[in-house]
Amino acid sequence: MQQPSKTIGILAVTQIVSWGSLYYAFTILAPGIQRDLGLSPELVFGAFSWSLLVAGLVATPAGVLIDRYGGRYVMATGSLVCAIGLAWLSSSTGVVSFYCGWTLVGIAMTFTLYEAAFATINRKLETGSRQAISTLTLFGGFASTLFWPLTAMLDTMLGWRETYLWYGVIQLAVCLPLHVWLGADPVQKRHETSNHVSRGYTLAQALRHPAFWALASAFSLNTFIFSAMAVHLIPLLERLGQSTSMAILLATLIGPMQVAGRVAEMTLARDTAPQTVGTLTFSMLPAALLLLTLFGSLAWIVVVFCILYGLSNGILTIVRGSIPQALFGRENYGAISGAMAGPSLLSKAAGPFAAAALLRYEGGTTTLLCLLLAMSIASLAFYLRAVSTERQLSPAKAFDKPTV
Repeated sequence: MQQPSKTIGILAVTQIVSWGSLYYAFTILAPGIQRDLGLSPELVFGAFSWSLLVAGLVATPAGVLIDRYGGRYVMATGSLVCAIGLAWLSSSTGVVSFYCGWTLVGIAMTFTLYEAAFATINRKLETGSRQAISTLTLFGGFASTLFWPLTAMLDTMLGWRETYLWYGVIQLAVCLPLHVWLGADPVQKRHETSNHVSRGYTLAQALRHPAFWALASAFSLNTFIFSAMAVHLIPLLERLGQSTSMAILLATLIGPMQVAGRVAEMTLARDTAPQTVGTLTFSMLPAALLLLTLFGSLAWIVVVFCILYGLSNGILTIVRGSIPQALFGRENYGAISGAMAGPSLLSKAAGPFAAAALLRYEGGTTTLLCLLLAMSIASLAFYLRAVSTERQLSPAKAFDKPTV
């Protein structure tokens, strides 16, 4: 069994680099891309959303591959695809080549970011995988802190093309060998009970279980809300009566609260069932949105909103990694969590555009907040449905068919 510290250390480095180069760098480089290629903002940001759609479509096959071959070569392949995609982006001359580059980057996202890392941890660590996932998300939270200023500096010195090219080189020189260094996975053991294999759901069995679809719906709705708010939170606060400087200042609370939530999950809730942690996490978001909808003009209410919103968003990443194993077992975690992540990635791509469309109309602020509040309540209901129905069926009783 591989030492957890080695696995976490390797993945911490590669997650920071991959999130930084594939996800966070785009915000900084987008204006230069628009000027250089002569593309409209809709086309440029649409390419990024397209990459998230691609990632959603590839999520399930990527999980199946990790279940079958382990994270070592799958994530290393993702680093190679990432390097090719970033190099392609750096040489783009028009909309077609630009979108082709983002197609490769979307595939690379699925093979290198959290879902792949969580599945790799699940295979390598027979015990303590939840704690390892919590620790990894703490390191991953530094990606924006490091790569926003680094990308801004490189963009000023070199331009967006060379920045993406150097990020591709880093994928080849750093992430690819580190992923190979993960080593082979230990032999997976099946935990027998007197009646059946304990909680050993296959992907097909999970897809026929109502808990899977309830949980996928809960995550998808939450992701839609977080992606919409990530882009439009500051304009929303301004429309609610906050000044631009105050809106920015209040929004900066969210990042530290995400980290605080993850630290609290690792320390205060480490012995609490992930289902219980998830219930608390999903409950905080509708409470936060209700306060913002009713009293968003009050600065101290916005502070409370940012605290609850940040805590919920921070802990949700851990819940996303731990709850599929708690409900469906370890054996096919990659395939099941990949299938569950697909709708969420599609929601992440759709959220900002849907919110922008609503905000174009008079009264759009209230309409958007009410919609997001309703979605957060629905996501909580779906989650509670999932954790209640998962106890009603076992793989053997629900899906095993008698042999003839």
